[in-house]
Amino acid sequence: MAKYFAFLLLILLAITMLQIPVMASQFEGQLSKSGYGPGSLKSFQCPSHCTRRCSRTQYHKPCMFFCQKCCKKCLCVPPGYYGNKAVCPCYNNWKTQQGGPKCP
Repeated sequence: MAKYFAFLLLILLAITMLQIPVMASQFEGQLSKSGYGPGSLKSFQCPSHCTRRCSRTQYHKPCMFFCQKCCKKCLCVPPGYYGNKAVCPCYNNWKTQQGGPKCP
């Protein structure tokens, strides 16, 4: 009986592990359809997307400078005016020497 439960638990674990990549690929497909996500932009599109991203900050010049720098490296700008950085992992994970976020 214990072997049966162990086998059942192993099968459930295997099914769960198989679902994770499938769900991730579905999420990536949604990002590319919505126009966001890694590599979703061309470098010439960065200024317009950064203008949108930085339009509501009082620090417009530094925001534009770093946003365009990040966009050209990552080819991605998160949606909205603030936050949502998880959509662009490269944009989210690029840090300053002090460990703070590089990209606005």
